[in-house]
Amino acid sequence: MDLTVREMMMDEVGLIIDYFHNSTPEHLEMLGVDPTRLPSPDAWRDRYQREYALPVNRRTVLMVVWLSDNRPIGFSTSDRIVYGDRANMHLHIVDPNDRRRGVGVECVRRSAEIYFATLKLKNLFCEPNAFNVAPNRTLQKAGFKYMKTYMTVPGPLNYHQAVTRWVIER
Repeated sequence: MDLTVREMMMDEVGLIIDYFHNSTPEHLEMLGVDPTRLPSPDAWRDRYQREYALPVNRRTVLMVVWLSDNRPIGFSTSDRIVYGDRANMHLHIVDPNDRRRGVGVECVRRSAEIYFATLKLKNLFCEPNAFNVAPNRTLQKAGFKYMKTYMTVPGPLNYHQAVTRWVIER
């Protein structure tokens, strides 16, 4: 298997939009996503086009695609970016058949490297739903350190939920 992790190009953002809009209600619940908060595909694409037009040090989101043998299998996004300091990352393997294949840890490690290099970070955080075992285990194996579990609304797509906060520092 040839694994590639790189910055996502604008013409690939449909992977993210389709992933959320085509996910089952059960999967969205496991992610802590409120389906009523999903922007329309067109609004989402427009937002990404505005982001890609900005220099990287002014973006509010940076996206990374995960490819296995040149086939997209997942992605990571970062938001809450404070350039030169910190950001929050999110991670998703798109096809359920690609989950539990052992590629997540390496994808997360490589994504973190891209975020640290591109955004000049000191700290990278990730806050998956506390009851979603897979990303929590993946982050631990990828070298993130457990900080705490607490209740919050982790992002604009989410509802109030328990999350586990992880960090990796440079």
